Parts: sequence; C-alpha cells; structure tokens
Amino acid sequence: MAGHATVLEDGSLLSRLDHHLLRLERLMALISGFAVFGLMVLAVVSVSGRNAVNAPLPGYVDWIEQAMPLIAFLGISYVQRDGGHIRMDIAISRLKGRALWLFELISVLLILLLMLALVWGSWSHFDRSFDLGAPLWSRDSSIDIGIPIWPSKLLAPVAFSVLCARLVLQAWGYGRALVLGLATPVAVPLIQDAAAQAAAEAEQFERRT
Repeated sequence: MAGHATVLEDGSLLSRLDHHLLRLERLMALISGFAVFGLMVLAVVSVSGRNAVNAPLPGYVDWIEQAMPLIAFLGISYVQRDGGHIRMDIAISRLKGRALWLFELISVLLILLLMLALVWGSWSHFDRSFDLGAPLWSRDSSIDIGIPIWPSKLLAPVAFSVLCARLVLQAWGYGRALVLGLATPVAVPLIQDAAAQAAAEAEQFERRT
C-alpha cells in the first residue's frame, strides 16, 4: 500500500528541476479536479432535465468519455512525485541505506521503461485519430453528438510524458543517493514511519492554529 511520504528540497539542480516540474504537475492535477467537478455539474443538469422535462442533457455519455482521460491521467505524475501510488511498503520499509536506494532505482527504471512504451503506443493511437485535412481535424468522433475524440486521445501521451520526466528525476535522485550513500536524498519520496507521520501532522495542525 502507499504510505505517507515527504520530498526534501535544497538548492541543487535536481531539486530546482523537481520544483519546476511540480508546478506543472499541480496545474495538471488542478485541471483534473475541475474535470471531476464538471462531470458532477453535467450529472445534475442531465438528471434534472430528465426528471423535470423528460429531456436529459444531449451527449452526456460523450462528454463523460471526453473527460475520462482528464480524470484518469493528468494527476498520475503528481501522485508519483509524492509516493502516493500503490507500493509494497511492508517490504520496502525493511530495507535501509544503499539497498533501499537500489531497490527504488530499479523500480523506477522499470516503470520508466513501461511508460515510454505507453507514450509510444498512446501517441500512435492519437495519430490514427488526428487528421489536419479532415473536418474538426478528426478521423473519428463520439457516437451521439459527434465530438472529435483526438483531444482526449492526446491527453494520454502528454500526461505519460510528464510522468516519464518525473521518473527520470527520481531515477537521478535514487542513483545519486546510491552512489553517494545519502541518508536523505532530495526530489524523491521518503516514506515516513508512523511516529514521523504523526509528528508531521501535529506540526501541520499547529501551523494552521
């Protein structure tokens, strides 16, 4: 499972790149949140129209299909940065020092290899849908109201590319920690134990009050 993690920062080039990429990741996660809110509004409008005047929102399912990549893909890099994806923390927490950084480095490199393949595949999928010479630049469209599908298909390689950039920075961070024997490397999620997590939450609560 995923535990609570913290990401340290300093003045190094790696940390600065991490901070710049984080701005983009936060923006993408915000857009994803707005997409969720937008789907809630569409659901209210569609259900209200069906119950009030027996006229649900036209193309409701089409708009859901268009919004799914926004919800599913745009936040994955932000979650990866904070170590929020599913992890085997019970096993990883038993490792210390260079053994831990080696395990994390191998894991990140394997994920990066998979994501590069997904970028290539999803871009090919988008390319088959996009055509500058076609109406609305699209070779295909949604079934109900004919919305072009290529914008939603483009979101997958874009989001996966940002995730690849995040994985490269994390591989750099873990590799640097492995070579130098660092205890607290920057730009990588450091999983906290229960005591450290409780202390961090208490400190955050004190700042708010």
